[in-house]
Amino acid sequence: MNTEIQKLTDSIGSVIVGKNEVIRCVIAGLLCGGHILIEDVPGVGKTQLAAALSRSVGGTFNRIQLTPDVMPSDITGFSMVNQQTFELEYRPGAAMCNFLLADEINRASPKVQSALLEVMEEHQISVDGVTHQLPEPFMVLATQNPVETYGTYHLPEAQMDRFFMRISMGYPTENEEMQILTRTEHSNPLSNIREPAVHPEDILRLREQVGKIFVSEPVRKYILAVVAETRKLDTLALGASPRGSIALYKAAKANAFLAGRDFALPDDVRSMAESVLAHRLILSPKGKSQLGDSRAVIRQVLASVPVPMETAR
Repeated sequence: MNTEIQKLTDSIGSVIVGKNEVIRCVIAGLLCGGHILIEDVPGVGKTQLAAALSRSVGGTFNRIQLTPDVMPSDITGFSMVNQQTFELEYRPGAAMCNFLLADEINRASPKVQSALLEVMEEHQISVDGVTHQLPEPFMVLATQNPVETYGTYHLPEAQMDRFFMRISMGYPTENEEMQILTRTEHSNPLSNIREPAVHPEDILRLREQVGKIFVSEPVRKYILAVVAETRKLDTLALGASPRGSIALYKAAKANAFLAGRDFALPDDVRSMAESVLAHRLILSPKGKSQLGDSRAVIRQVLASVPVPMETAR
């Protein structure tokens, strides 16, 4: 593994206990310039994960607690008249940062969720006809509770599709929870990160290296076959979009880079498919009754699509 990636992994791991696969997915999303939806019950470390990532990279970090009374301008910023110069001045909103934690995103109104679309897709903010570029790297880490639905709004498919990955923290094991108790006994585990492991400019350079990872023709066709299969199943009302194909392609390259290879394998595709594709699917009534979860559909697809044997360069 790249030494900088190892330092970043260790830094986040000094705060988050035992979630190596989750940390790996978040770093892969960062290296691909994608956004992460963290879907899990309260109290399992979603906010800590976002804060640990921002501290480890040394970028600016903003958190906005999304509730029905939050306005789009709270995210995008607004223009106001300077009382001394009588000119309009832009006052940045929460999105003007490297890492934006949108906590409980499904509690925001549809109008606020729409304001996030341009921010997430274009990495820019338009206010009063003026476009403001966001700093790079820019990443949205949104959280939502999949159990409680009272007072929440459904995330539209267009917004779900803009999330590079959807991941879950999951409950810790008994040994992991014992480590958590020990770490939190005297101070916040975030204090373990005394200085950044890497810097924003390092992430931009690592992204260029990920872009150079070689993906052979058979592996590319395998990605397309997996995505195409989701569009044929009667257990799905909506399959993965071409944006899903692009995301899976990038994720496979990032996974290969994290493994220390300069070429991608079918295993890279398989290991990332569930996190990258499952949230882009909509189950049909038959799928809801038979499978109940879109993750199960992806596992079914991976079991049915033949894995290419010839992946040489």
